[in-house]
Amino acid sequence: MNFKQAIILREDLKLPKGKACSQAAHAAVEATLKSEKEKVKSWRQEGMKKIVVKVKDLKELLHLNQKAKDSGLITAVITDAGLTEVAPGTTTCIAIGPDEEEKIDKIIKDLKLF
Repeated sequence: MNFKQAIILREDLKLPKGKACSQAAHAAVEATLKSEKEKVKSWRQEGMKKIVVKVKDLKELLHLNQKAKDSGLITAVITDAGLTEVAPGTTTCIAIGPDEEEKIDKIIKDLKLF
């Protein structure tokens, strides 16, 4: 079985590369910590495959988060503290998984790479 994790960032925020990377890292760690140990173990053994994709805005981000949750996938929603680039409480990204690649692909199949 192939496992992966997806990180989905908001394009409308136009985050600088460093900020986008840190938000993606927060999402990846948070979703991993929330995931089942056996799935994480399998994912790690396979090389911890990840994909980073983008959505146009908060509405689309939250829609995909709910769609993933409704499909039984673990998600993590990242809200920024607002100390640098964005206002406090700004939702910047989500992560889905790690989980079975085909389950995640059903959620993100139409998204473009970040």
